[in-house]
Amino acid sequence: MENKFIVNIIHRPEMVPEYAEKVTGHGKEEDIGRKALLTESLDIFKTQQEIAHKNGLKTTIQMTYASLFNDEAVELAKADHDKYGDEIALSLLGLPCEEFRAKYKTKDFCIWMFSMEDKKAIVDDVFGKFHDRFGFYPESTGSYYMDADLINYIKEKYPMVKCAVATCWEEGPKAYHTCNNSWYTFMDGGPWAPWIPSKQNVHAPAANEAEDSGIVAIPHLSRDLLACYDGNGSNFGTHPQNVLRSMSYDTKTWEYPYLYNLIDQYRDLAKYNNGYAYNMMFVGPGWMNKMGRWEAPYELLLKSYEDGMAYYGKLKKEGKLDDMTMAEFADYYRQKKTLTEPECALWRDILYGSEKQLFWYCDPFMRACVNMDQGGAIVDLRPYAAKLEWPVGIGTKHVTDASYPFLIQEKYRAGYFTHYAGEGTVRSAKLSYKGEEVDLCLCRTKAHFSQEGKTRILTLDPVDIEFYDLTVKLQTKIYFEEGSSNIKMERTILEMSDPTAEVEINEYMVACYGTTEYSEDMTNITLTCTNGTDSKEIKYAYKCREEQMEGATEVISVIPEIETRVSLSCEKKDAVGYIKEGYAFSPMFTLGYTTKLKDKEVFATWLNLAKAN
Repeated sequence: MENKFIVNIIHRPEMVPEYAEKVTGHGKEEDIGRKALLTESLDIFKTQQEIAHKNGLKTTIQMTYASLFNDEAVELAKADHDKYGDEIALSLLGLPCEEFRAKYKTKDFCIWMFSMEDKKAIVDDVFGKFHDRFGFYPESTGSYYMDADLINYIKEKYPMVKCAVATCWEEGPKAYHTCNNSWYTFMDGGPWAPWIPSKQNVHAPAANEAEDSGIVAIPHLSRDLLACYDGNGSNFGTHPQNVLRSMSYDTKTWEYPYLYNLIDQYRDLAKYNNGYAYNMMFVGPGWMNKMGRWEAPYELLLKSYEDGMAYYGKLKKEGKLDDMTMAEFADYYRQKKTLTEPECALWRDILYGSEKQLFWYCDPFMRACVNMDQGGAIVDLRPYAAKLEWPVGIGTKHVTDASYPFLIQEKYRAGYFTHYAGEGTVRSAKLSYKGEEVDLCLCRTKAHFSQEGKTRILTLDPVDIEFYDLTVKLQTKIYFEEGSSNIKMERTILEMSDPTAEVEINEYMVACYGTTEYSEDMTNITLTCTNGTDSKEIKYAYKCREEQMEGATEVISVIPEIETRVSLSCEKKDAVGYIKEGYAFSPMFTLGYTTKLKDKEVFATWLNLAKAN
């Protein structure tokens, strides 16, 4: 199978770059129509286009609303389309200009945050103006985020649109905190690679044709799936600006091997995705202004862009890269991927030297992250199976928070390592022997990826668990079966220092729900143990209660607020299923199974996700 690595290079002539008026204004009263600002912005756009073309790369030019009022910007786009095959597309970023502010009387500039009425009016304005200038409608559009209602409206009204920049990976509380608590755009929990969004929720991929929104979505920037998850996303992506912002370069030589390593790690993802890998760069001119940005002078900003493009150009010359426009990519993606085919990424640390490894899995039913530094624990889980409708913007319950809710999230809800009492969210297992207990979260390991038919398998290196007078060698295998909306975890005792010994294993999942660090009201949650005929139930009231049942076929939690049913199940007849309610200081719930295991025995459990009726 031939590996195919595709890049989308997207430039936008932002006449009023997001940050530039504040930077270039030098204390003058704000004036977004200033000639110097518009001229410099257009010059940077021209420079970016020239650098791409010099390296034999075609681009997608996403015209902003402001640029549609500028004759020179329009002529530049037409000329580069004719000469280089660049696509002329339309961005819903770059709305602010004198014409826009006069009409809408607001300084808001994020399309998804407007009221639905205004979204429609703005879309019709911008698409209409585009048609006036070019004589056709665009096939591609985008923003940092586009909500489902917005995409559905665009697709209905402008059916030729087939591709859109639709979310920014892990741009939530972490980004908010590193922007001095001032960047009110929360959009955690979406895919990191292209996907076909459902009509109900942009983050959640469509499971079938009825759910298909009709577009192919791409992420805003290709992020480092480990550094960005552990830290601030804005610092770790294949946009050279991110790398400079993170200071992960040599300040003396102006070299940034990290940038090339990051692009290469994206190329490597072809191994896990049937020979296909993707990368993108989506840039406006704001970060390359003459005054410099992020402690970096203009000369370094320019050099980093030239070097990044030269690397893509070199890969293309070597036959290792295909540059596509957004519309071309949408056609390729539709032909290459099926709706239920997952996106997989076995990702390693390439920045800090930690050897840490994460595995990311995304399909129409879930997004999950497995952490090998925690013995293969699941540390992030988004229940896409619920296809949660989550209207966003003014006039909805979620003016600024477009994130897809989690059940497990170690950064916002503690994970295994907690400060004091209580538990954090994680899916792991504990082994007990003669009163001693060890959690697999404490057992670092490495993973190996394989695929059998429609099942993706993660095989972890065995770990040695040492009790006072017993050593157990245990191996974990994790199975993601395409289209099943479950994750199977299989533990095998490979050997014991005392072959006659018996250990207890406790497979557990501690979970909650939310989109930020702050706890949500848990009182509508119901916990149930069932064996198919009998069941025991706890209605959540923060009372620390527990129930258990031998031979339970399933232990279940139903969370009405996010329309999600999550359960663990097992087929071992003598296993004991249990449910636990949390308390106010530890507002979680726990689902689990305990059983005894001897040498060479195997215990399998399934984590199942479904929409709650």
